[in-house]
Amino acid sequence: MRVLIADDSKLTRTMLQQTLGDEGYEVFACCDGTEAWEVISKGEYYLAVLDWLMPGVTGLEICRRLRSKTSHFVYTIILTAMNKPEDIVEAFQAGASDYVTKPFRDAELLARVAVGARIVTLQAELAQAQKLESVGQLAAGIAHEINTPTQYVGDNTRFLKDAFSDIEHVLATLGRLLTAAQEGTVNPNLIAEAERAVQSSDMEYLLSEIPQAINQSLSGVERVAKIVRAMKEFSHPGGQQKALVRLSDAIETTVTVAHNEWKYVADVITDFDPTLPDVSCLPGELNQVLLNLIINAAHAIGDKTKENTEKGRITVKTRRDDDWAEISVSDTGTGIPDHIRLRIFDPFFTTKGVGKGTGQGLAIARSVIVDKHGGSLSVTSKQGEGSTFVARIPIEGS
Repeated sequence: MRVLIADDSKLTRTMLQQTLGDEGYEVFACCDGTEAWEVISKGEYYLAVLDWLMPGVTGLEICRRLRSKTSHFVYTIILTAMNKPEDIVEAFQAGASDYVTKPFRDAELLARVAVGARIVTLQAELAQAQKLESVGQLAAGIAHEINTPTQYVGDNTRFLKDAFSDIEHVLATLGRLLTAAQEGTVNPNLIAEAERAVQSSDMEYLLSEIPQAINQSLSGVERVAKIVRAMKEFSHPGGQQKALVRLSDAIETTVTVAHNEWKYVADVITDFDPTLPDVSCLPGELNQVLLNLIINAAHAIGDKTKENTEKGRITVKTRRDDDWAEISVSDTGTGIPDHIRLRIFDPFFTTKGVGKGTGQGLAIARSVIVDKHGGSLSVTSKQGEGSTFVARIPIEGS
């Protein structure tokens, strides 16, 4: 577990590094709050021990910024010589997760850090569970998507098998007729047999249907291959290192994976900016964001179209805005009521029924865009008309 420590006292930093390092923690030390905030804001540390009073930015100010400016969860332990009840209350009100008084005792510090490490681990496990939940929800739909083309490939293959048997009989009869012609022994019975074979096999029908069956089978195989490729690309973890990604490919992959979620309720329209270059991002994390936004859009439209059969529309666009890449996902769904719009990015907040959502999708999406990519995720909505989510990330990475 990586731990960030920040204290303007070199002695205290040394003691913290030694105590935590001896317990196996990977420690990164900062000498003031300004440096600590720069590191924390990059989203690389989720557990921090911060001195209350430091030059530049105080530990409490860092807690306030974490609480108000990002959805990035960092378990913060405030280190302070102030131990009055009102001081402790102020620290918690600022957003601190815990506190340790100076001079600290090794056993107490390690116990509190261990609690923080466990909570950070649970947070990560919850995020992973949400990803697996998304894949699980899609599994039945993906199986159906694969089953449909597989069925008509099978039906066409059986038709081609029967057709081959008929053609084989015709070719055998014509072969005997050719041999007789070469030997000069052709007789009316042999000619009549050849005519009957051609008529019984309905060659005109076979010549018309066989090309269609082959084309349909090839189309089905291509469809299955496309779904498998999309699932492979979508589920690839991608590691923790950013890579250059063509956003149009990532969106097409996600649209394919989520096809069974939207095909009955909406049409998906894509509009890609041809001037947008490859973007530095975390591919697996970005795919998850796109999936959450598209599925949410489909569900919003589904809720609206329960009373009629008219399909809605999901529009996914990319645009370049100077050094930024912009992805927008719009829907013609129910829209978001004004009184809950400010809460939709809160962890565990959901308007869906029991068993349909954990309330983690948009919270994780915002964390990925804001904290891991240094971007922004915003929403505009009009109740009854639909919503538009806009994600902006730097093209060259943060």
